Amino acid sequence: MSARYLQVCTAVPSEEEAGELARRIIEARMAAAVQVVGPIRSTYWWRGAVRITPEWLCIGKTTVSRFKELAALIAAHHPYEVPEITATPISHGSRSYLSWLSEEASGGVEAGRPGGW
Repeated sequence: MSARYLQVCTAVPSEEEAGELARRIIEARMAAAVQVVGPIRSTYWWRGAVRITPEWLCIGKTTVSRFKELAALIAAHHPYEVPEITATPISHGSRSYLSWLSEEASGGVEAGRPGGW
């Protein structure tokens, strides 16, 4: 199976901002699903100092063809000056889930929930 699918991650400073960003992404049909995980503890360099802060991780499932638009949407609505916007290829997945992901991320007809929930 070719890597036509991506898991796109970004982290934001609050649960509220994570929920707002996730909803914006889904309503724009840039991803089929966004999971919000948190709080997590992030440790990173920023402006010459080590920072340790709570964040909420947004994990979106999308297609390679939607990445540039999704990254632009995240950047436009992200509260950080330099937001994390990373993508990891999804190399394997169930045929039904990946088909659903493709359809929903492309703005196609209502496909329903994965697995027919």
